[in-house]
Amino acid sequence: MSEARRAVAAARRIVVKVGSSSLTTAAGGLDQARLDALVDVIAERCARDTQLVLVSSGAIAAGLAPLGLGRRPRDLATQQAAASVGQLALAHAYAASFARHARTVGQVLLTADDVVRRAHYRNAQRTFSRLLALGTVPVVNENDTVATEEIRFGDNDRLAALVAHLVGAEALILLSDVDALYDGDPRRGDATRITEVNGESDVDGVRAGVAGASGLGTGGMASKLAAARLAASAGIPVLLAAASDAARALGPADVGTAFAVAGPRLSARRFWLGHAADVTGRLHLDDGAVAAVIGRRRSLLAAGITTVEGAFDAGDVVDLVDARGHVVARGVVAFDATELPALIGRSSHELAPEQRREVVHADDLVPLRRWHASR
Repeated sequence: MSEARRAVAAARRIVVKVGSSSLTTAAGGLDQARLDALVDVIAERCARDTQLVLVSSGAIAAGLAPLGLGRRPRDLATQQAAASVGQLALAHAYAASFARHARTVGQVLLTADDVVRRAHYRNAQRTFSRLLALGTVPVVNENDTVATEEIRFGDNDRLAALVAHLVGAEALILLSDVDALYDGDPRRGDATRITEVNGESDVDGVRAGVAGASGLGTGGMASKLAAARLAASAGIPVLLAAASDAARALGPADVGTAFAVAGPRLSARRFWLGHAADVTGRLHLDDGAVAAVIGRRRSLLAAGITTVEGAFDAGDVVDLVDARGHVVARGVVAFDATELPALIGRSSHELAPEQRREVVHADDLVPLRRWHASR
């Protein structure tokens, strides 16, 4: 068994994400039997001294049948109406199902603001920490009723990766209607199953779909692959498996596709900065500045900046871009966008004393590297 699978099997704090198609019928509405089966597996794992956070899709799909809708609506207003009805049904179903195991659940509805705004992010951390300390199972969903563009937020896959780091999870398990990662569409019969992903080269040839096979979800394999990469790059092993294999996934972890960690676990602040923060601008750097920032982990000075993009204020998060247009780092900028054009390209001794500070301090800067092999 791979190191990643051993880590998932032994984890004491886990985030499990389940997709809409694994909880609902093709016509919409919750499939109580499938939901109960998932809850049974989760409760059994929790009984083995494991804290678990469940990220559950399904609110919009669960609202279709009660509203007489034959398929997932395309317009935002109707999606939000379906979410409003379906979220209540979903929460009630989970509460009743976990009650069979004497488990209390707590509902946590998040929007993108809750992970991109630092104060919200820290507040969410405290809430999850307290819920887990009290022995509850937090059930997380995106707050689709009030969300706007983020209602199409990867069918909760990326949200699950963000929550996994936010709560300090030791593993992320992504459950869907597909039993593993394939290099193509498994329904065509010629796709090869990938059981272990140890680095970027293992997924270079993957052609991942962008829509859920059932039509009820929005993520598809592309969003699951992106979420697995995100979590693995932050030091969290990932297991991608079918919801029907949940007992094996949350047991010996000998099913699906395992993603090995591809870097050290980042601090909460650095992870937020690199993967969750709302980016408001770009600073283009010359080659020397890139070498200093990435290679030597130095602060960014005005002398290394060639161009400024965006409308941002001091304290906002910006991308740092190399001469080829690749984002190489992200950080908290110390100047307003209107101040920087007069400073860029100039060395510190050419600047007024009050301007002789780092544009982005090394402590507020996170290099962004391509997910690489970790074997």
